[in-house]
Amino acid sequence: MSGTGHLTGAGRVADSGQTGTGLAADPGHTGHTGQAGHMRQAILDRVLRTAAEKAAAPGQLHFTERQLYYQVCRVLLPWHRAPRRTHFTSAPAMTYGAFRAALHRIGPDTVDGLLPPVAPRPPRAAGRHTPEPDLFDYGLPRLLVCESDDIAAMLRANGVPMESACPVYGASELPLDTGVLRMLALAERATVYLLHDASAHGLTFPARFARSVDVPDGVRVVPLGLRPRQAGALHLVHGRGPAYAAIPGHWPGPATAAASGAAPGLASALSRWERDWLRRGRFVELAAVNPASLIRTVHRLVREVRTPRSQLTDLRQVRQAGFLSWPTA
Repeated sequence: MSGTGHLTGAGRVADSGQTGTGLAADPGHTGHTGQAGHMRQAILDRVLRTAAEKAAAPGQLHFTERQLYYQVCRVLLPWHRAPRRTHFTSAPAMTYGAFRAALHRIGPDTVDGLLPPVAPRPPRAAGRHTPEPDLFDYGLPRLLVCESDDIAAMLRANGVPMESACPVYGASELPLDTGVLRMLALAERATVYLLHDASAHGLTFPARFARSVDVPDGVRVVPLGLRPRQAGALHLVHGRGPAYAAIPGHWPGPATAAASGAAPGLASALSRWERDWLRRGRFVELAAVNPASLIRTVHRLVREVRTPRSQLTDLRQVRQAGFLSWPTA
């Protein structure tokens, strides 16, 4: 999930009003009456329970409400099982309003692993809340910052900071405290990793982070994604919002790069498929990634764990090198 999205307000799937077909069209609508309506509600309740079990697997993971919504969409329309060599994203299988109605009907408290939403809070510097006076005397080799506070809370609830020795912060906790920055400067080859949505606005999160945080010299800033091509490979559920060309001051195209302060060349770094995808106003939230897959990917990327090379990969490289070619690596 390497590479470098979050639309707010009307751009979210919750407010997009997209629907699927059949059961997915609006199965939680309160206007259904009689036996057919009760049967549709019973089916949706069962789908929601199944989705909750899948979202928590394996090991009783904690997950957010929006992660549960996207899991329901995967249960109803399992496009995520399609081969990854074809890139595409799918429309939501049901409206977020229908999902909320079903969740309210069965009771959020009855869903094991469901996290409460993160309460809005004023920006504050990350690290100021610690009671340990000597904490800042140690080097900090890695740190993860999520554009979504809900995703940051979910990763913390599942033990990512302890498992990966990597503190996790949300965007509302920026700017980082000077003590945290000093810890990064003390460590050799320290790295700040960034997670964001695949959207026109989310792709500017690295630039927005750079403007709000005075990163010490020698500390790397590595965006992990989500990028549109990654969302396409995973066949995630997309929403529709304003197209990137209609978001002044956010999209780093030639006309707005200077005004937005975005990293130069970001638009050109996107593939043609990604640019066309964004031009249609599509976006994918990081919450659309399966919780277990997201945790595994974060563990692997922040610890820089390399996947083992297969013999098939070696044979392909030999074929490309040619017969009796001198090895170059």
